[in-house]
Formats: sequence, structure tokens, C-alpha cells
Amino acid sequence: MRVHVRPALPHSEGELIAGCLAGDQAAFTELYARHAERVYVRVVRLIGPGPDCEDVLQQVFVALFRALPRYRGEAQLSTFLHRITTNVATDHLRARGRRPIDLDAAALDVLIDGDPTPDERARRRAELRQVFTLLDQLRPERRVAFVLVAIEGLSLEEAAGQLGAAPDAVKQRVVRARGELRGLVADAERGHAR
Repeated sequence: MRVHVRPALPHSEGELIAGCLAGDQAAFTELYARHAERVYVRVVRLIGPGPDCEDVLQQVFVALFRALPRYRGEAQLSTFLHRITTNVATDHLRARGRRPIDLDAAALDVLIDGDPTPDERARRRAELRQVFTLLDQLRPERRVAFVLVAIEGLSLEEAAGQLGAAPDAVKQRVVRARGELRGLVADAERGHAR
């Protein structure tokens, strides 16, 4: 399910943050409108498409509201928000455990770009189901590091900043996730060959 938000009003982000800190609900609604779509896509990538994504999105913005007084403007708000998103998603994955999620077609469509033919869309859905089924088998810290680096294309330093970890620790998580995923894919291929 896509997040539907109204078009952004022409206020600077600094003005909106100041408004939020002063208790202006419309300013916070505007921040939500500007960032909800990107946050939602990141949530889907991190936890997998499913019914929990809307709840996690709301948790992210509650966490942002609570964290805004600590925001000092040293980084862009989007960077600050991505770190909050990563933390909330990791916490969600820990609480969920390794139980598989229901991957319905509409949830997967959020991640499909362009306007593919019905056959192409079905193929991409099948690939995404396989990817998320494999990712569900990883420990949350490894999964999140892998998604940030291998799927979103962040550098180790950028991912480390969002995870609050050293770049070497993030690298180890990604390396271990890749190794586990290779093993899972090999196991799946052996199972299909039988």
C-alpha cells in the first residue's frame, strides 16, 4: 500500500522544524507529507512488504517527533530521519523474530518501478518474494546492514552512521549476510534439483 500525502507547501525545512518545536501541528504534518513516501519505501525494503509497514511508518514519525528537540541541524533532516527509520525497523525485526511475513501482490508492487507488462510484473513479484523470504532468515542487524549497503547502495561509512556502528562492524555484518544468503540460495537450489 502506498502512502498518500498531499503536495508539500513551500516552507523551508528549517521553518517547519522550528514550527514543530513550537508545537505547530501543521508544520509536523507538512514534514510528514514531505518525507513519508521515502520513509515508507525504506521501511518496506528493511522489514519486507506487509501489513506491518504502515505501523512502522507511524512509529518512525512518532520517534521523529520525540527526537526533534535533539536535532541540531548538523546533518540534513532526511539523514536524521533515515537513522530513526533504520533504528525503528531494526527494533521491529528483533521483535518479530524470524517468522515469515505475508507477501501479497499489492505489497510487492510498492517496490516495482515503472509500468511493466503483467508478465514482467509477475516475474518481479516472484523474485521479490524469494529475496524477502531469504532476508527473513537473517539476524536483524545483518539484514539491515545488507539492505542498506547492497540494496540501497550506501557506503559502509553512510550505513555506519545510520546504524550507529563502526564501518568495520557494518562490513562484517554485510559479509556475513552475503555468506548466509549464498548458503540459503545454494540450499534452495539443491532442494529444487531433487
